[in-house]
Amino acid sequence: MRFRAMLLMVSAVVLLVPTSAVAEPTWAPAATATVTPGVQTYTDGGQCTANFVFFDASNDVYIGQAAHCAGTGGATETNGCDAGSLPLGTPVKVDGASKPGTLVYSSWLAMQANGETNVGACDYNDFALIKLNAADYAKVNPSVPFWGGPTALGASTAFGDDLYSYGNSGLRLGLSPLSPKKGVSLGETGGGWSHTVYTVTPGIPGDSGSAFLSENGAALGTLSTVAIAPFAGSNGVSDLAKEFAYAVTFGGFNGLQMAAGTEAFTPIP
Repeated sequence: MRFRAMLLMVSAVVLLVPTSAVAEPTWAPAATATVTPGVQTYTDGGQCTANFVFFDASNDVYIGQAAHCAGTGGATETNGCDAGSLPLGTPVKVDGASKPGTLVYSSWLAMQANGETNVGACDYNDFALIKLNAADYAKVNPSVPFWGGPTALGASTAFGDDLYSYGNSGLRLGLSPLSPKKGVSLGETGGGWSHTVYTVTPGIPGDSGSAFLSENGAALGTLSTVAIAPFAGSNGVSDLAKEFAYAVTFGGFNGLQMAAGTEAFTPIP
């Protein structure tokens, strides 16, 4: 799937969104689960990487991807408040699932319906939810491959903090050692809607939407862009706490929650 290129600036990072308790599903063991963060999703043929697992009070299970994965415009169509998108109800193939899921939330469509005018949100709120088919719920585990976690929704980071991601683009030809990435925070932009992260091997097409974890394993954000400043090939990571709060407010969900990983977060020094 495409990436968006844009100039990103650096400032401080602050985020935290509390959530209320909802009964959590019983997850498949991480060792045998086939649907996890990091699996590939295919929306109208476009490929992306799933980020985190979510559930709600109706016992439905969702997996996240970038909203632009369902975009209908070109790579330069980056403003979610006016960009074209496939409609809700679009089928989405999820690797490891026996049946396609369904696009049930898009931040782009939600912002357009809401008449959103916040520039930071329009530029960086890049989040979608795929409702999995109930037949596949027993195949799901919310742990991020290689790293474990997430430990919580939302994180506080500072310039220079270590961050961790798992991108699973098909362009890596199945070479799984290239999927885990360690990076460093370069700050935030867009009023806190986006974090600039530099990794030695930046995200590539097909990594769109993939999860980023803080140095403590909390869910920091989702990969949205490859930036051209301050460092070529740095990553624009949309702030998950803000994206999630927007989905809760405008998505019509009943008690939506992010699932914590069942595997301990184990960063590499």
